[in-house]
Amino acid sequence: MSPLDALTESLGPAACLRSEPDIAPYAVDWRGVYHGQPVAVLRPADTAQVSTALRRCAELGLAVVPAGGRTSLAGAAVPMAQGPASVVLSLERMNRLREVDPLDNSITAEAGCTIEAVQNAATEAGRFFPLHFGAQGSAMVGGALSTNAGGIRTLRYGNARDLVLGLEVVLPDGRVLDDLRRVRKDNSGYALRHLFIGAEGTLGVITAASLKLFPQLARRETAMVAVRSPAEALRLLARCQESGAELVAFELIRKICIDITLKHGTNIRQPMELSTDWYCLIEAASTHAAIPVREALESALMAGIEAGEAEDVVICESEAQRQNLWNIRETFPTCSRMEGPGLSTDTSVPVSRIPDFLERAQALIAGNWPEGRMIALGHMGDGNIHLSLQAPAGMGHAEWQARAPEFEGLIGEIAVELGGSFSAEHGIGQSKRAAMAKLKSPVALDLMRAIKATLDPDGRMNPGKVLPPA
Repeated sequence: MSPLDALTESLGPAACLRSEPDIAPYAVDWRGVYHGQPVAVLRPADTAQVSTALRRCAELGLAVVPAGGRTSLAGAAVPMAQGPASVVLSLERMNRLREVDPLDNSITAEAGCTIEAVQNAATEAGRFFPLHFGAQGSAMVGGALSTNAGGIRTLRYGNARDLVLGLEVVLPDGRVLDDLRRVRKDNSGYALRHLFIGAEGTLGVITAASLKLFPQLARRETAMVAVRSPAEALRLLARCQESGAELVAFELIRKICIDITLKHGTNIRQPMELSTDWYCLIEAASTHAAIPVREALESALMAGIEAGEAEDVVICESEAQRQNLWNIRETFPTCSRMEGPGLSTDTSVPVSRIPDFLERAQALIAGNWPEGRMIALGHMGDGNIHLSLQAPAGMGHAEWQARAPEFEGLIGEIAVELGGSFSAEHGIGQSKRAAMAKLKSPVALDLMRAIKATLDPDGRMNPGKVLPPA
């Protein structure tokens, strides 16, 4: 019996895809950049089947590449092109909500639940699940935790890591770590869940998570503000934080991003006169309708205009206006691909260093690739600015990549020099292993390799991802 026949016999035909057409979607990443052919795709239906799959793969010497919604931007959920014989282990069939407890403010979801499904279940229970980003309709709980996803509400609620109470994880040898406790305080030894959050499937497979819920937002006020520079935006952020209007999001957007979205987007309206090069998208909220959120936000923004921190302000008067503003922000990644190829980065710096970061990035681009355009938008409230270098019209991706192969690395170096990180919320995957080798502390790498060797001594879990070669 062949290894694949043995897997099929152990899991059943529905859980083991082997034909070329069935496997093809799992052999390429969302952006079409990374390609790697698995020998099969395993689709377990429950934790017991995940355990069986990992145990059988260990016996057969097959590497395992865990996958969720496969919206990763770093190539984490695709086998390495020249890597060992691998199976993709997709959690898509494990999509049950095991428990929703509004009094405990918690929800327990399997790894294959989409983030949007968790949000909807929370809403139905009169609660709010705050993790929010553009791919939430496709991205799944397991993948979001494995990459420690962020998004637009990190300013108020933190990254995915901060929303986790407990995990269920299947280890490389098939043992199940059941740590789904929903307590807020637990000092009974090492917080093991944090090893697997952000590990991108290199240490085990997350199969379920207990997540924090919050009271629903009763009032939301959303505004777009024109500013002359990131330095003014920084001062405006501080003013809004001190206003009493609890900020949920504070996004910084360069005008070129709005222009591209208006050009390629569908049913998106220009929200204001685009008279400056930078804009802030601000949202404040409260859990009680009587709290004067709008008054506090208006007061802060008007004071910002008087102080020269803002040039113009539009505050939404309807849900349709609010959705239009957020559509500008959230559809930009798709619209930017329609505009042409770009070389993207995912960095973070201390919030106070964002103006320095952008100034240095602009100087780098002007001195090396003056034909390119600097795209910049992101989560100013938490220091995560997504910077990319847009190719000139008519140039293909391969040509542009060859023209500026060092761009991402140099931007990462600037971020690290300013006390930040070369990877903020998209993970390491395949794309940032060279940056890990160059920019990560050697002591940190030694510790991570020691943890990897302890939990996955044969190196079968998502090989070629996260850790650079020793």
